[in-house]
Amino acid sequence: MSFRFDRMTVARFRETFPRARWSDVLQAWTVPGTTARRRIDRWLATEANRTRPFEEERGRDAFAFEPILSPYLSVSDRGFRIRTPYLRTVVEELRQIPFARWNGEEKVWEVPYASYDDLQHRWETIEEAAKHCEPEERRKRAEARKGTAEEAKARRRALGRRKRRLAVPSDDLPPLDRPVATASYGIVVVTEVTGELVDPQEVAEAYPHAKQERVWGIWRSPTLEELVQAWPARMEAAEEERRRGWWQLPWELRAARRKARSAERRLERINESKA
Repeated sequence: MSFRFDRMTVARFRETFPRARWSDVLQAWTVPGTTARRRIDRWLATEANRTRPFEEERGRDAFAFEPILSPYLSVSDRGFRIRTPYLRTVVEELRQIPFARWNGEEKVWEVPYASYDDLQHRWETIEEAAKHCEPEERRKRAEARKGTAEEAKARRRALGRRKRRLAVPSDDLPPLDRPVATASYGIVVVTEVTGELVDPQEVAEAYPHAKQERVWGIWRSPTLEELVQAWPARMEAAEEERRRGWWQLPWELRAARRKARSAERRLERINESKA
């Protein structure tokens, strides 16, 4: 979550959420805990009531003078309601708007009138990203890619992901059963090296500067426990390590841990529904 910087607001926030941490990558606060979303919503509602009346009126007047006309935006008594196709870019932009919050029941983002200036500043990026994600636009891009080198490259990448295969240097293998970073598939755990030689033409695009003989390794996604226990590197990976195709984990692992936590919860819900 994020909000306009103000020392008193930050002090109230830190008092309510003592375990919250600021992320330079996300440019937002992260709050741990399974009930964090509900607690954040309550705090946002309380802070919204602190907003001076003229700020709310100023937002209403600004919208009346220079409205945002978009099928993705509607107006309610409390503010603006934004409904777009899901896209990480849209979510990241909306999280930067002070006191914007997600309404999970109605599947819509809500932004108060007082934050209209921030919404207007970010709206072009939000709308362009939403349009880009529309099914019709995706279909047009897929039609345009048919028969091109880009489509062939995407197919090869999808095949590698589906088979869970990673080409690794035969004389510089990654450690087994430990999370490592890769150029092709992000953070993975290599479970086995088959010893099967890789056709150099298959990996020429991914490793254009590689000269070593490569073999196939089998990988899986890391678990949350493995990411929590992992020791990341304190320095950025060198160019030579990136050309190799794998390197020690980066220092910032919050996004990867959040993704692993979501995957485990999703699997738990699936298992519960089957039971």
